[in-house]
Amino acid sequence: MPDSWVNLSESLGADLHLELTGPGSRRAVLIRALRDAVRTGRLAPGTRLPPYRSLAADLGIARNTVADAYAELVAEGWLSARQGSGTRVAHRAEPLRPARSAAHRAPASRPAHNLLQGQPDAASFPRTAWLAAARRALTAAPNDAFGPGDPRGRPELRRALTDYLARTRSVRTDPDRIVICSGFAHALRLLFPAVLSGPLAVESYGLPFHRDLLAAAGVRTHPLPLDQDGADVGDLAASKALRAALLTPAHQFPTGVPLHPDRRADALNWARTAGGYLLEDDYDGEFRYDRKPVGALQGLDPEHVIHVGSVSKSLSPALRLGWLVLPARLVGPVLEAKGEREAWAGVTDQLTLAEFIAAGSYDRHIRRMRQCYRRRRDQLIDAVTTHAPHLRITGIAAGLHAVLQLPAGATHSDESTALRAAQWQGLALDGLSDYRHPAATMPPRHGLVVGYAAPSDHAFPGALEALCRALPADVGPQAR
Repeated sequence: MPDSWVNLSESLGADLHLELTGPGSRRAVLIRALRDAVRTGRLAPGTRLPPYRSLAADLGIARNTVADAYAELVAEGWLSARQGSGTRVAHRAEPLRPARSAAHRAPASRPAHNLLQGQPDAASFPRTAWLAAARRALTAAPNDAFGPGDPRGRPELRRALTDYLARTRSVRTDPDRIVICSGFAHALRLLFPAVLSGPLAVESYGLPFHRDLLAAAGVRTHPLPLDQDGADVGDLAASKALRAALLTPAHQFPTGVPLHPDRRADALNWARTAGGYLLEDDYDGEFRYDRKPVGALQGLDPEHVIHVGSVSKSLSPALRLGWLVLPARLVGPVLEAKGEREAWAGVTDQLTLAEFIAAGSYDRHIRRMRQCYRRRRDQLIDAVTTHAPHLRITGIAAGLHAVLQLPAGATHSDESTALRAAQWQGLALDGLSDYRHPAATMPPRHGLVVGYAAPSDHAFPGALEALCRALPADVGPQAR
């Protein structure tokens, strides 16, 4: 008897795949298939089964066969039948949990406290304001918004971003030079290797995920040294093969220092002279606390800087919305790389974000979260200063994370020990060594990268207490 798809649309609103195979009569095979579907949880307790006639017609078997199978399963307790409500999966019939083998390793318990960098407070997503913006945007949207569109993205969002980025980040552009993408990783995939080729200069400390993505695309990365003034861009001119550099000029990731004005100028001069491009990752430009805003590098030379931003830190990474602000001559090649529709961000989210920005809701959310994150940053500084004064806290003037640098002379082993202590306290956080480029020549740095944005307000004090317990005063070589 072949496998059958049973259409349960009238009763369940979904299809159920029953494997009517194996030895025995049709009645026995059907009973076995239904029992297995309940046992494995594919038919949940309370699920209504189709009437005898419908199921019999779908399976090509006699109605009485289905009725007898139902009756036996009711008698066994797998199903329940009540006049007027049909036949349903019995609530006391629980899915069978597979037995665990002796060799099976139990999964690691989930950390109690999330102090990973790069994650905003999901509980603070502005649901009410976002929903109101979505209603207004969908009400006002033209019909063509829901048909084949522009690969650059919705014009409403590109216009809103043009005004917003000019006002808040000193970006100089127009809507036709903005391409909507799904975030920074998507931007890298659009640019490399289809639009930009050859080796790419990157900072010696950065996201390994980005390096892996580039390596998978066949792009070799050349690490630039870092110091208290940011990336040492003097190395750019040393290699005639370089035509592009990836920088985090407003807030170096993860060390947290801004790129010095002289080095910003040097990097731009290199791009003009070499005919190359600076790829500006503006990953958290809205969040600054103890310093004046650092404008986007793009505003100094729109024809040699590719500015990339997203809402992953400011709103939510789940929205999958970002943008590239491109030099005019790169717009066509990027659109060609993007292709037809498959790599586009959802239209409804684009329209909603455009309305969210235009109505001032985005500004209000940023101001509210800036105050929230600054308060948490201050609490982190106070707690670490009190419990582990030997640790130097850096990168705190802006962003959503801080670096707790281990004392001079600390080794990778010291960092690993601190991370294990954090794990014992139920903390999820990263070590600074995780972000080091494998080909970097600068002396290694050791420390903890502590994100203070992800926990909710009520959970943050507990996370801080756990962090302080993981930072004993004898961390580092002086304890040897």
